[in-house]
Amino acid sequence: MSGYYQDFVRRHKLEYDADVEKAFAMAEKAHEGQFRHSGEPFFTHPLAVADIIADLGLDNTTVIAGILHDAVEDTLLTIDEIEQEFTPEIAKLVDGVTKLKNYDFKTREEQQWESLRKMFLAMASDIRVVIIKLADRLHNMRTLKYQSENKQIEKATETLEIYAPLAHRLGISAIKWELEDLSLKFLHPDDYFEIANKIASTRVEREKQINSVIAKLEDKLIEMKIKAEIEGRPKHIYSIYKKMKNKNKVFEEVYDLIAIRIIVSSVKDCYGVLGLVHTMWKPIPLRFKDYIAVPKQNMYQSLHTTLLGDDGKPFEVQIRTYDMHRTAEYGIAAHWKYKEGTKAGNDMDAKLSWLRELMEWQNDMKDSKEFMETLKVDIFADNVFVFTPKGDVKDFVNGSTPLDFAYSIHSAIGNKCVGAKANGKLVPLDYKMRTGDIIEIVTSNTATPSRDWLKFVKTTQARSKIKQWFKKQLKEENIVKGKEMLEKEAKRQGYQLHELLNTDWLSVLYKRFTLNSQDDMFAAIGYGSITVNQILLKLIEQYKIANNIDTGSDELKIVKRTGKGSEGDITVKGSTGLAVRFAKCCNPVPGDDIIGYITRGRGVCVHTKDCKNLKEMGVDKDRLIDVAWVADQTASYNVEVQIVASDRPGLMVEISQAMYNANKDITAINAHSAKNGMANISLRSNITSVDDLNDLINKLRNLKGVKDVFRVNY
Repeated sequence: MSGYYQDFVRRHKLEYDADVEKAFAMAEKAHEGQFRHSGEPFFTHPLAVADIIADLGLDNTTVIAGILHDAVEDTLLTIDEIEQEFTPEIAKLVDGVTKLKNYDFKTREEQQWESLRKMFLAMASDIRVVIIKLADRLHNMRTLKYQSENKQIEKATETLEIYAPLAHRLGISAIKWELEDLSLKFLHPDDYFEIANKIASTRVEREKQINSVIAKLEDKLIEMKIKAEIEGRPKHIYSIYKKMKNKNKVFEEVYDLIAIRIIVSSVKDCYGVLGLVHTMWKPIPLRFKDYIAVPKQNMYQSLHTTLLGDDGKPFEVQIRTYDMHRTAEYGIAAHWKYKEGTKAGNDMDAKLSWLRELMEWQNDMKDSKEFMETLKVDIFADNVFVFTPKGDVKDFVNGSTPLDFAYSIHSAIGNKCVGAKANGKLVPLDYKMRTGDIIEIVTSNTATPSRDWLKFVKTTQARSKIKQWFKKQLKEENIVKGKEMLEKEAKRQGYQLHELLNTDWLSVLYKRFTLNSQDDMFAAIGYGSITVNQILLKLIEQYKIANNIDTGSDELKIVKRTGKGSEGDITVKGSTGLAVRFAKCCNPVPGDDIIGYITRGRGVCVHTKDCKNLKEMGVDKDRLIDVAWVADQTASYNVEVQIVASDRPGLMVEISQAMYNANKDITAINAHSAKNGMANISLRSNITSVDDLNDLINKLRNLKGVKDVFRVNY
């Protein structure tokens, strides 16, 4: 038995298992010679992950997957080899947490998003996938000090936005709190250490208050013959930080820094203890929450009340049973083992309904970025709890409306919705529901959705169903429109559409754009979700390959674009030997609709079709010539964008960080402040296409205080 495995068994008081020992030996050998940034052998990381998984009480299958979770990504081991040595179940778990590498991603961020999307898909079939990933992230955060400052900020931000909320949603508070505190430590170290030091300096005073409360409670509980465990704990650093920021308070103004937890044997005793503490200390109004009667969606159950202590300082009391306490600490990990068809299985299925819905919605999402934004906004945001007229509880993301409620019941209810009531009173459809509201939906058989609804519905479910309705209603119209657009552009470029609609060529496009048929493709073009050129350029390329057409012929000549910082190809119809240059006034990039203008003595000048200068010149139409981008353009083009934002400290740093995250170099930058408190910043960067440019503009628009970002054309 290996030394590592012996220590592992001893630490967790486990029985010997030959497969687990074999996994330890395999991982140790696979990672031999690899080291972490700390200088420690790499194997110490999967070992720590296995420790965390064992602490959560998971089975040996999950421990094996945990010890092997990095083997496929970082060593020569393959998923097939793991399946042969162990089981398909273990191989599937390892594959679920393995990052995507052998794909052509534009940016590191896109790879990261798509890897997370893959993990969530695997998580839908086996929740243990994400528990392994949470354990992996927790140990990486514990050792983050050995990474570069940029990597620390990147990982801490991702942890705070994705992994800590995910741990919360799954009810694993034992991991959630530590992830939040560690993220704060690297993102806002001054705030973190200030709070930590002040907590330490007031420790003696807090312990005195805790011990006083516990002593009084123990005496009363003995009188009532209620057996209970009582413990006091300080609030976590991140929760104190959030309270200070959200309520604009300094540390000294945050009074309820401690919580007393009382664990009893039954639900009846929970309410008995609640009555007791309310007679011993004065409860603070509006600070009582009954999560036993109305559990949180992450399965958390407890009674919470805030009381005024004998010294005039408030403190929180949490009351729960032993089973509730285990669920509060370990969440889904405490309940993942159940048999299908049992009541426990059905209850667990209901608790994970949000995950199934997420997997349904992701099919309608065009890319991994949209998927991640859905996670942040729709899945991880704070929830409100409302009631149906029959008394059933439904939870929604904060800010949700009666329309979100209607679509959560059934798409037909949402589509026919004409009004709503909250607590018996009529409310507008954009009314923001509040916890405790009783919501009723008014429908009409003649009603249909309005596009205006998309402006205020909050949940992805409602938004997706509204869009689906319009797509379905307008599909026939969009099929005709899209086919006409494709046919017209094909003719303009000298092709008959029927020659290009080869089944083999189309199947590649269907896979790339998640389509099922020609009608889907035409409808997508008509709807505007796919451009004509995205389809046509690829079809023309395949047509040329299949027919051995020389792209250097008189009919269609490839012309090299050369110049400092950018070069690439366009096609000029009917040209032989003409010089080609790109207009500086509109600076075309791949994806722009372009037109050539034959100049006197200087060859062809390529403009965007909507170029203002070209229109104002009053050009001779006979001197216009068709030009087009060559498919799969990989050249880079220097483009200027203008940013208009509220002037504030740190703005330039955040812009630079956003450019770095997008893998974009800044080739030139100029900024000045206006008298109205705004900042105008122009920067130049190399991009590969208009889609690449739009992606960059969207990233910059998401920065705090940015009012507008636009491409500069002179």
